[in-house]
Amino acid sequence: MRDFGGMDSGDSADEPASTLDLGYARLDLDRARRTGDPEVVYGEGKTPEHVVSLLRSLHVSHPDRAVLATRLAPEALAELARELPDVVIDEVAQAATLGPLPTARGRVLIISAGTSDAKVAHEASLTARVFGAGTRLINDVGVAGLHRLMAISDELATADCLVVVAGMEGALPSVVGGLTGVPLVAVPTSIGYGASFNGLAALLAMLNSCAPGVCVVNIDNGFGAGVFAARVARNAAPRRTGAGTGSEKVGMNRYPCPGTVAMNRGLRQSFWSFARRLRMWRSMTLLSAA
Repeated sequence: MRDFGGMDSGDSADEPASTLDLGYARLDLDRARRTGDPEVVYGEGKTPEHVVSLLRSLHVSHPDRAVLATRLAPEALAELARELPDVVIDEVAQAATLGPLPTARGRVLIISAGTSDAKVAHEASLTARVFGAGTRLINDVGVAGLHRLMAISDELATADCLVVVAGMEGALPSVVGGLTGVPLVAVPTSIGYGASFNGLAALLAMLNSCAPGVCVVNIDNGFGAGVFAARVARNAAPRRTGAGTGSEKVGMNRYPCPGTVAMNRGLRQSFWSFARRLRMWRSMTLLSAA
């Protein structure tokens, strides 16, 4: 049945409406009941007015938790700020939320190879928070400076799920996947020069990763990675004792693989030992040349 407000109601008057027909769109109001999470507005291709209407309607249907709009053009972000005073804008992610974020369960660690990947990494981070996980974002630890990744390697095992974002040749997820057994979702980005083919090279590299257990989403799909990671994290959280819920809380080792911490420490020591030997060799070479 449909009432006069455009609602498609259930079989009886006591059942909540499952769809809201706005004429230009049909909002799925039943998705939160089915999956645990409300529908999300994909802003690309929509007018600013439609984005405002959709986000407002979702908020009315789900007032107790944040609703999300992604891939928003600057005009849509400006219209949201004008029309919805309580909206929270993330200009880096080009996304917006309306309503209170849920209490965080579990922890997602988002790692990006370079600062050029920031848009996708921030989209993944914001999505994971909206979908109920605590998050921490670490930028600019790509394989061109491997010591940057090794400096944070002990933190990898504190997460319930990892999101690893990289463009160019897309090598970072394979490296991270070789350092830890934490569930990992890789996100190829469209960052790179001509032969990167707008992210296709990174996508194929991640799909062909030698590291076992690397899951891969589509090019630039930070949203999909954030949803996956949040669902892994929040389902892992009840199975642990003493786990923290805050976005910045570093809890116990979620996946205590034997020797993981010792292995990471040994890798760092080997790296710095190699670096010292390299510096000594260069110094001796320069002295010989003089």
